[in-house]
Amino acid sequence: MKKNNLIMGYVFLAPWIIYFTVFLMYPFFLSFESSFLNVNILLPENTQFVGLANWISVVTDTLFWKSLFNVLFNQIIFVFLSFIIGLGLALLLNEIKFMASFFRTIMFIPVITSITVAMVIFDFVSGPSGPVQSAMVESSLLNEPVFWKFEQWLPMPVIAVFSAWKWFGVQMIIFLGGIASIDRSLFEAADIDGASWWRKTRKITLPMIMPQIIFVMTMNIINGLQMFIEVFMNFDLSGGPYQSALTPVLYLYQTGFEQMKMGEASTIGLMLAAVIYLLTMMQLKITSKED
Repeated sequence: MKKNNLIMGYVFLAPWIIYFTVFLMYPFFLSFESSFLNVNILLPENTQFVGLANWISVVTDTLFWKSLFNVLFNQIIFVFLSFIIGLGLALLLNEIKFMASFFRTIMFIPVITSITVAMVIFDFVSGPSGPVQSAMVESSLLNEPVFWKFEQWLPMPVIAVFSAWKWFGVQMIIFLGGIASIDRSLFEAADIDGASWWRKTRKITLPMIMPQIIFVMTMNIINGLQMFIEVFMNFDLSGGPYQSALTPVLYLYQTGFEQMKMGEASTIGLMLAAVIYLLTMMQLKITSKED
């Protein structure tokens, strides 16, 4: 009987194991192998072993480090904004009883909107002739409209604001689920002791939803460092003027499919994966200490 249960367990796990092996592990090892080769996808027969040449080329490439700096600069703003907005709205909507489902649905609309459509709308709203800059000029917050796509330091902060607006709804729903799972008796005991809303939030709510906070922060880091569509829709593959919007994934695409250097592209992908892993481990270590 136990043997049959074991076999059935493997049968049910088989689809995931096949997916993991074929679509994750095999490409990873193929990329690792390619990072030591000079590969041209149009002329695969001319593949040559070059040792660490690809790694040295990427490590000494200033554009790679600039792309990494750009995306980290973007992530600092995006993670902070999306976390604050998502958590703040979750706390607010948890207190609202009248039409709570309606407000939650409204807040979730940006998430289910196509990213292409959302970027077109945001591009119009944030552009020089859009309502945001027009209102800022009228209120003297700006002297004149700004073409943010042609500035050196504005593209990444503006895209971070767009990303925060696009994805805060996911984090809000996750936080709402975490808050709803907290034992109500904890809040009742705090009410008896005369605790304020802020004290209950700081001492009960935030510690109890720490698993959700860790999950959200980790996913923000992983997804943010792989940013591609948001930049690709607004700039060319070079990342616009000053390469101010160049990201590692955009640079990987440019290296692999424009320059036909698949070996270097594989190396860039592996280095990006290493950076994501290190930042994720650091974030998990920090949040676990706080927990």
